[in-house]
Amino acid sequence: MNTVFEAAIALLVLGGSTLALLGAAGLLRFGDFFQRLHAPALGYTLGAWCITSACVLAFSLAAEEPRLQAWLIPLLLAVTTPVSTLLLARTALFRRPKAQGTER
Repeated sequence: MNTVFEAAIALLVLGGSTLALLGAAGLLRFGDFFQRLHAPALGYTLGAWCITSACVLAFSLAAEEPRLQAWLIPLLLAVTTPVSTLLLARTALFRRPKAQGTER
């Protein structure tokens, strides 16, 4: 492989793992459940896209032809992450104790 492509693969993996780490740090840092939903969803999804791009690039260069099967992973994440986040948020909203004196 070419050194330029190896550097691009390394940067994509490093960027993806950094985004996933920031998502985990946001999960620990934020106090409210609704705040905790936001950081991991974005961090993990963007991290998965970066790491998948590195995988596609590495396997395509090794096989000397396009290898696009790894794109199924972030596509499934892009569909399932917003749906699961919405369902978790709605469940938490309905289970939240009502403040005294206020009604829905």
